[in-house]
Amino acid sequence: MFVTNSGTGTVGEYSTSGEPLDLTLISGLISPQGIAVSEENLFVTSFAVPDRGGGRVGEYTISGAPVNRTLITLFGPSAIAVSGMNLFVVSDNISSESSKVGKFTTSGAVVNRDLIAGLSFPNALAVAGNKLFVADFGNQNIGKYTTSGEPVNARLVPELTFASSMAVFGDSLFVADVSLGRVSEYNTTTGALVNPALVSGLDFPSGLAVSGGYLFVSDYNTGTIGKYTLSGETVDATLISGLDRPTSIAVIPASVAEISSTWILLLLAVTAILSLKAWLPRPA
Repeated sequence: MFVTNSGTGTVGEYSTSGEPLDLTLISGLISPQGIAVSEENLFVTSFAVPDRGGGRVGEYTISGAPVNRTLITLFGPSAIAVSGMNLFVVSDNISSESSKVGKFTTSGAVVNRDLIAGLSFPNALAVAGNKLFVADFGNQNIGKYTTSGEPVNARLVPELTFASSMAVFGDSLFVADVSLGRVSEYNTTTGALVNPALVSGLDFPSGLAVSGGYLFVSDYNTGTIGKYTLSGETVDATLISGLDRPTSIAVIPASVAEISSTWILLLLAVTAILSLKAWLPRPA
């Protein structure tokens, strides 16, 4: 699990059981906001304006090595999501009143800088298959679009207050609400409210991630990450503590971990066979 710390300008790495693996996996960032993971790469947004060294999307390996610190340059990039070979990035330019979601390749090439435009203040993204969910704080709603930018339902979830982060699992859309201090659950198809307070009693929920049948929620003010079941039961409300203004969470997809494990087992099997052959007597 990877966590952005806006206070220290770092990305930390932890296991989903809460063990710290590398507290400063990536450092030297300016106001890191969003984070997304795809296969062997991490993508991190720095929200600061360009003349202060930010306003960019950086690419790193999951081991923290920089691949391209300025993969994409944008004004005010915040939320980010990845699907296949594509990146979706929210950018806000207050001076020009331009707030939108852009689409780029994972190599940094522009696909469409104005994939979804005309937004008021988009601040959270989630992607599932070919569907993209966009929380717009200014219009107080969540819209559903295709990953090509066509609207499916621009007001899938209306009358929100302040959605800071989202995560999708199956038919469930989990939404962190800062103003109400809780995580709510909605249906991804109809937008119907399933549970208004799936997880409640939070101070300032800032990031969400789903992995292994659990929901992980970061709290900006308390510097913690809590672990919950998908039904909302608390597993450990302070699974990780001591963070400095965490803004977002990303977890390596299970499929990637499973593939990596499979390759490791195959390599071990091949090594064992070769070693055995070396010890077998050669035919006369």
